[in-house]
Amino acid sequence: MTTTTTEPTTEPTTAPEQRTEARPTAERDERRRTAEALRELRRPVAWMTRLGIVLGVLGAVTTLVPFVGIAEIGRALLADGPLDRDRVVTAAVVVTVTLVVGWSCNGAALWITHLADGRLQADLRRRMVAKLGRVPLGWYSSTTSGHVRKAAQEDIDDLHHLIAHHDVELSGAIALPLAGLGYLACVDWRLALLALATLPVYFTSYAFMMRGFAEKMAALDTAFGRVSAAVVEFVHGIGVVKVFGGTRRAHAGYREAVHAYGDQYVGWVRPVLKLEAYTSMALSVPVISMVGLAGGIWFTHEGWVSPADVLAEVLVAAVLPTTLLTVNQGLTAQRKAVAAAGRITALLDVSELPVSDRPQRPNGNDVVLDGVVFGYDPDRPVLRGVDLTCRAGTVTALVGGSGAGKSTLAALVPRFHDVAAGTVRIGGTDVRDIAPEELYRHVGFVLQDVQLLHGTVADNLRLGRPDASDAELVAAATAARIHDRVMRLPHGYDTAVGEEARFSGGEAQRLTIARALLADAPVLVLDEATAYADPESEAEIQDALSTLVRGRTVLVVAHRLSTITGADRIVVLHEGRVAEEGTHTELLAAEGRYARMWAAHHPAGAPGAEPTEESAR
Repeated sequence: MTTTTTEPTTEPTTAPEQRTEARPTAERDERRRTAEALRELRRPVAWMTRLGIVLGVLGAVTTLVPFVGIAEIGRALLADGPLDRDRVVTAAVVVTVTLVVGWSCNGAALWITHLADGRLQADLRRRMVAKLGRVPLGWYSSTTSGHVRKAAQEDIDDLHHLIAHHDVELSGAIALPLAGLGYLACVDWRLALLALATLPVYFTSYAFMMRGFAEKMAALDTAFGRVSAAVVEFVHGIGVVKVFGGTRRAHAGYREAVHAYGDQYVGWVRPVLKLEAYTSMALSVPVISMVGLAGGIWFTHEGWVSPADVLAEVLVAAVLPTTLLTVNQGLTAQRKAVAAAGRITALLDVSELPVSDRPQRPNGNDVVLDGVVFGYDPDRPVLRGVDLTCRAGTVTALVGGSGAGKSTLAALVPRFHDVAAGTVRIGGTDVRDIAPEELYRHVGFVLQDVQLLHGTVADNLRLGRPDASDAELVAAATAARIHDRVMRLPHGYDTAVGEEARFSGGEAQRLTIARALLADAPVLVLDEATAYADPESEAEIQDALSTLVRGRTVLVVAHRLSTITGADRIVVLHEGRVAEEGTHTELLAAEGRYARMWAAHHPAGAPGAEPTEESAR
């Protein structure tokens, strides 16, 4: 009994410690991976970046020479005896030349790094386009367009400052004060220390201001999240709110969230702003100059330095604030770039659809699934050993309860995903052995969620067959019952979708049917094209579909049984397996799952009711 009572008390005390130790380790590993990802992304233009750094350092150090030249002119002017004009002229010429050289080096450095940035962005976008064209189509189902857009646009833009500015400006911001302090140390080490006199004040205050920064930002993010949630809730429910007279309460929830966020923000920022207002004076040029002059007077009185040396110290010390600001901005940009690089690399590392080295062509239009096993999570298969044959020129309907695997099975035919076990064959050829472009010429699909692209109506219809003639375009649209609607548009088939024309769900669905007709693929996958249509649109879509499926091998996912009673074969799926199959009449006679689905919405043979997939449960 002693053992059983001590073990439970020991584990809870050690587990949190292990989790606490594991969290920083995981964060360090993640930072290391993203930093490595950033280095890998920059590798193609690394030599240009290094050249820019060299020119940037040279330009920064060169711009220090005018300060030294001004100090030399001061020495000449303050020297006893007649003015040494040659010394003054020489110093002036050196100042002028070094200014031109410094500006030229800095300009050349930024030109090279901007060129590197342009090349890197073009290379990354080309790689992304190539990658997005090679990933499985099923990947887009689980990946939002916002995720892709952020990586392809915003994250690449976040790399701009890092590539085009950060390295050159940071290297210059480090080289210039180091060279200046080195020069002052050569003149007198006390001058170098005097130039740094105000920095401890700023760094101490900055450390105090940044104390608990991560926790405070997390709390602000949480508070702002509540504000966003209140806005979204109000906008989405504005109809219900107005109908039931709850506008005041809805506004009150928003006001409370905003006031809480404002109070939290002000409570953190107000003392920080006061402190920053005072401490930023430590890096202001007037304060640095006053400290330098006060110390210089003391040093001169003690005989340690000359007045000209004090002038040099004041000029060099005044440069420090700008370099510190550049370093701070650069580090912020680097953090953003490292995070962006991680997301870009994650997109570029998405597994591509394997392509056979020796692609084959289908020999016929039969579709056969043999022992198919598949799951989005390998440990949780959606399909478990499915065997199915769809003869050429026939219509096969898939029905079953929600989660039975209907849409998943249909998506394997156009190879949205690859099976974990078994094979999917078209015309006797494994779909994995068919080149993607050949496969998509052979298999067409019309899905529930219609996707129309930016462009003209004609561009959308010719998507699967760019060389189609105008006559073929009109014939396909006419067969899909959408030609008359297109002709009522401002420019007919040349009307821009989304700008000059907006289509209802049923109209958009008929456009996709016309697109499939024009592509003329011999194998067709339909995922209940009428699921969201109103009765009038449904009738027109059904007429268009009857034209589309004629003479093709069709696999249709059905959510309403009344739409597939005339199918050549109906396959009932249950928990990822084929539960039964046959014609509508045969399945009703078998009095199995299909018959129960049908009877659930056709009591006593009542006509007109439409059973749904949910009644299969």
